[in-house]
Amino acid sequence: MYEPIRTKSVRTMAAAPEIPHRSREEELDIRLAGHLTALLTVTDELRALTPHAGAELAAAADRIAGQVARLSGGRSPLRAEPTAGGDPSRIPALHHRARTLAGNALVVATSRGNTAAMTLAAERLEAHSANQPDLASA
Repeated sequence: MYEPIRTKSVRTMAAAPEIPHRSREEELDIRLAGHLTALLTVTDELRALTPHAGAELAAAADRIAGQVARLSGGRSPLRAEPTAGGDPSRIPALHHRARTLAGNALVVATSRGNTAAMTLAAERLEAHSANQPDLASA
């Protein structure tokens, strides 16, 4: 009455040894490097828009770049030099984006058990939270 299944099972195909698989730790490192790279981009953009905080943001960007390089096997992240003279009305949105990215990086670093990245992400989360107006009162 029923015809037998003639194709391979999805589980059988997924377990094929010729397909390379990454470990959970490798996947978390890749995800953490991605969040930190995005945070680096936003930090560089904020540095261009806020020259008065340039030294603090430059130091933070260098620390973030160091973490990304460490997670990427020593390869430094590609960085575009943002142009000065952007729209200053974007600064609160950039701080909000940086805060979100730092929070995401903190969650992944905590899951991975990476204390150096946890410390850096927590510092950036605090710094960007201090520069962001309270959204609850808005």
